[in-house]
Amino acid sequence: METNTLMTWGSFKEYLLAHTDKHLDFRYAENSLVDTSYHITEIKLAPITSVDCGGKMNQWTEVIVQLWEPFDKSSERAMKVSKALSIISLVEKALPLDEKATVKIEFGNSEFDTRQMYPGQFIVSGDSLTVDLQPDFTQCKAIGRGGSCGTTDSGGECCTPSAEKTDLKLNNLAVSCCEPNSACC
Repeated sequence: METNTLMTWGSFKEYLLAHTDKHLDFRYAENSLVDTSYHITEIKLAPITSVDCGGKMNQWTEVIVQLWEPFDKSSERAMKVSKALSIISLVEKALPLDEKATVKIEFGNSEFDTRQMYPGQFIVSGDSLTVDLQPDFTQCKAIGRGGSCGTTDSGGECCTPSAEKTDLKLNNLAVSCCEPNSACC
């Protein structure tokens, strides 16, 4: 996985440590923040092993911070960064987290399907630190390496552009293929 442009767990914590006195908000869509009553319900360590379509094995680790909005939305302000760091510290006492792992934030509510997102920008405004979440994405790792996917049965590569385009010809569109009582359908 191309992780050189994605934020690491260590970098994520550094941003938090630089702003411990701020309130921690998460923006999951344009003009949409996770409700201020959110909880950090768990932090997951997920080692990933996969084989891509080019036949190459890939391994990486993700740290996934799960956010949950309770039904009782009684908090007027989001938790302080210092509280988030105390939760992280508690987790790291039981589960050592890889500083080089890719970090993701997992969130969903009744209006936004649960998904994992990447921390993008960190925006400091007044007494708030807002983490702008970016959608997860799929990729073809083989093409990303400058290669191609495995081959088709005819020996062609499945993810390279076709050399020529063929026009599709439609014949007999006005003729019905099924006649009444023919048992064709």
